[in-house]
Order: sequence, then C-alpha cells, then structure tokens
Amino acid sequence: MRTIFSYLKAYRLRMALGLTIKIVGTVMDLILPLILAYILDDVIPTKDIGKIIILGVVMVLCSFCGVFGNIIANRMASGVARGVTTDLRHDLFEKIENLSSTQIDEISVPSLISRMTNDTYNIHQFVGMMQRIGVRAPILLVGGIIVTLTLDPVLTLVLLATLPLIILTVYLITKSGLPLYSKVQGAVDDMVRTIRENITGIRVIKALSKTEYEKERFQKVNKKVIDYELTVGKKMARSNPLISLFLNLGLVGVIIVGAYRVYNGNTEAGKIVAFMSFFTIILNAMVTMTRIFVMYYRAAASGARITYIMKLPNQLEKEEASYGHRDYHIEFKNVSFAYNTENVLQNINFKLKKGRSLGIIGATGSGKTTIINLLMRYYDTTSGDIYVSGRNIKSYDLNELRQKFGVVFQNDVLFSDTIAENIKFGRETTDNEMRKAAKSSQASEFINSQIDKYETQIAARGQNLSGGQRQRLLIARALINNPEILVLDDASSALDYKTDANLRMQLNERYSSITSIIVSQRISSIKNCDLILVIDEGQIVAMGNHQTLVKTSEIYKEIYELQMGGVDNE
Repeated sequence: MRTIFSYLKAYRLRMALGLTIKIVGTVMDLILPLILAYILDDVIPTKDIGKIIILGVVMVLCSFCGVFGNIIANRMASGVARGVTTDLRHDLFEKIENLSSTQIDEISVPSLISRMTNDTYNIHQFVGMMQRIGVRAPILLVGGIIVTLTLDPVLTLVLLATLPLIILTVYLITKSGLPLYSKVQGAVDDMVRTIRENITGIRVIKALSKTEYEKERFQKVNKKVIDYELTVGKKMARSNPLISLFLNLGLVGVIIVGAYRVYNGNTEAGKIVAFMSFFTIILNAMVTMTRIFVMYYRAAASGARITYIMKLPNQLEKEEASYGHRDYHIEFKNVSFAYNTENVLQNINFKLKKGRSLGIIGATGSGKTTIINLLMRYYDTTSGDIYVSGRNIKSYDLNELRQKFGVVFQNDVLFSDTIAENIKFGRETTDNEMRKAAKSSQASEFINSQIDKYETQIAARGQNLSGGQRQRLLIARALINNPEILVLDDASSALDYKTDANLRMQLNERYSSITSIIVSQRISSIKNCDLILVIDEGQIVAMGNHQTLVKTSEIYKEIYELQMGGVDNE
C-alpha cells in the first residue's frame, strides 16, 4: 500500500483541513454525554431552569457542529478520494500503455481491465472511508474510554476487560481473510475475461445458437466469484457479532456493578446514564473499526495488484545506437523469436530498400504477423537484430520508431466516433489530407454516399459498416500521416479483387516513396511486390519476386495455381 499512499501527498493540505474539521465534529459528539451527565447530577437538583435551558442550547449547538462538521469533512474526504483515484488511474493507464506485448500477454487484457476498474474502485472506497471513519472511529473509541475513566474508573475497567477478547477476535479473523481477497480478484479477472469474449464474439455466438451454452459458461465463472465473495464475507462477518457479544457481556457487567455502586452511593445516576451513552459510542466505534480492517485488507489486495503493474520493468528500454547497412530501409539480420519457449521464427534474413515493397505470404500460424510485431518492437527478438534506416530499432525511442509506420493489423479496431475522427485519429492533419487518404484507400465513394459524409457516426468496432468498408477506413487511417513505412497485415481480405487492384494502383501512384509491407493470403495482393517472402513454420522457405517464385518455389506455385489457375486474372 506504500505506492498507493504516496498519491495522498498531493492532497495533504486538503486532508489536514478535512481531518481537523472531522476531529472537531467528533469531539462535539463526545462532549454531549458529559453535558447530559452534568445536567442530571448537578443542575436538575438545583432546579435552575435558566441554566438547564442554556446547557440545552449548548447541546444543540454541539450537535449542529458535530453534524455539519462531519458533513463538510466527508465531502472533502470524497474529493480527496476522487483525486487520488483519478491520478492513480491515469498513471496506471499510462503504465499499461507502455507495457510490452509480452507483459500484456502474461498478465492478460481482462486482468488489466479488472485492475483499472475494480481494483481502483476498492482503493477509492478505502481512501474515502479512511478519512471519513478511519479518524472518527479511533477518536470515539479512545476518547470514549478516556472520558469513561474520568466518570467512573471501576466501571471502565469492567468494560475494558472485554477488549483483549475483541482484539484477538479481529486479529484472527482478518488474518485468515486477507488471502481470500486475492482469490476474489482472480475470480473477477476470469469473469471479465468471459464477458469480454462474449461481447466481442456475440455475433458468432448467436449465429451458432450457442447463447445457452455461453450463459452456462458465464454462470460458472459468476458462481465462482459469488462463492469466493460469500466465503470471505462469512469469514469477515463473524467479527461483528462476536464483538457485539463481548461488549454486551461487558455492558451486563457494567450494569450490575453500576447498580451496586449507585446503591452504595459510590457514583451518581447521571454518570451511569452518560456511561451508557459512551458505551454505545464505544460499541459503534469498535464495529466501525472492524469495517475499516475489512476494507483495508480488500484495498491491500487490490493495491498489491496495482503496485505489481506499476513496478514492472520497462522491457523495451532504449539501447545505444548500433548500425547495419545504411543503404537499406529495413533489414532483418539472423532474427529468431521464441514465445513461451516455443520457436515462432528462426533465422529470418532479408533487406529492403526505401520505396520498395515487400510481400509476405504463408500458412496461418507460420509467423507472418510476428515479423511485423518484431519490426515495430511490440516484442523483442530472442536473437538477431532489426534495422530501420540503417539503425538498430532498439536504439530508437519507441514513439520515434512507431511514428515511422502506418499500420493496419488483422482485426484492427474502429472507434465509436465520426468517420473523420476515425481516419484522423487525433492527429493534426488537414481535411485535404484526409480526403486524399480516403480516395487512395477506395473509401471516398462509400463515405460520400452517407448523408453526413465524413461526419457520419460509426458504432463501436465499426459494427454498422461492412468488412470491406471497415478495412478501407483503416487503410485511410494508416495513409493519412504519410508514413515512411506502410504495413498492411491481411488488410484487404474483405475487399473484392477490383477494389484491391485499384487500391494497389493508388498506392503505387500516390505513395511511391513509401516502403510498404503487405502480409496477405492472396497472391494478387503481393504479386507486384519487389520482394516476396514465403514463410513456413517460422522460416523463410523461398524469397524473390513473383516471376522467380513461380519457377523456384513449389509452395508459392501451388498457392498461385489454386488461387489464379496459373494465369494472371487482372
């Protein structure tokens, strides 16, 4: 929790003021029973009505001070909790954005979502409660005990005899409950993962009539969360009745001893009344303290999960510059990559000059997309080096490196915004540049057919567009910043052959200076590339231009004949 508490420093003055007000309001609550005892024991016997009225007014004023003081302090506490949570979420989001793909794969996206939402909410709850009742409850508890000592030490000792039992109960129960909160958060991660998968694949689920199956699947993970919550809830809930039992036993002892002392004239009835009021205050304070412990352990479990993310090392640190062949825009030199000890790429070597085009083709799972991921340094190579503009990519600042690229990935995402904003994507570009990119990507025709044209609202993930329309907008987004390197990873799979051919023609005419990399299952999409790599099981099994590969590569020739009948259909 040390990392979490460090966020409180920025709000220490506001917290200090709020806590001061809270302390004053709490002290007012402690004063009321004392004034009542004084009225009963010292004022009423004198029958001084004026003094009774004055003290009654004082009690009312103390009540108002206590109530309004607590309201103001609670509002300030809520403001601090909001501020701390906002800062924490901002930094956590920034950290997640800078995690390597390896780290994200290890933690999982659903777990990161859970930490950004559920865990930060637990921190928010704790920070607010800590200021609202984390100060008030101890003051009422300690203050109540101190005041009762001044009223009647003997009765106070009777009450205090129960405290060791209460402290032991709280310690044992909370100690056994802490590990359970981590299990609860893990179960929440699984539930978020299931929800995310269902929402993403809702169309497939409905198409295959698997709604009932997914309901049962969700019910299992939901029940797991509920079971853990019930287990920890039952365990932690034992403290309240046990504390009440011990305190009530103490109260019985106080009543018996108090009655005996009043009967013998060792104390006054007013003090007993005040003592009973303080007993209620102490009882509520003890119950509240157990709530604080429960909230603390829940927040501690969440804080540990957040701190783990915040302290993850930067796996993609910038290294000292090293250089390859400066004549080449992109160079892979003996590159291999293993994921979870499984070899994905082995000894990849190729060079590409600026303005040239590279096509990559191969079976599903052969490692095509991994080449792109390594080039953009989403992952680091297991061995070997990659150079862009003759410079090792590890020596670039990540933003500097990735700004060189315009990319369309497989299953890329459109956001719930206008067409214009999806193409511009927060970049400072002109409308003319946007229209140029849209025209080149073959998107302008369908955009202009919309009533609101570029201001047409797109649904989340582009659900109100066809697959081809989504791909054309994504290509426009990649082109708009005039990148040095254009990467199209299976970005034309939803385009018809004519649109695909027009797209490639526009790229050749308007963006001839761009180095392009096209990953595709279609021979027609890559056949005009200057260099084509045929990938099989993580290795380059053939390399050359279209004409060369048709003659020398059996794999390439087989794909070509299956797709195009051995002749050019364009």
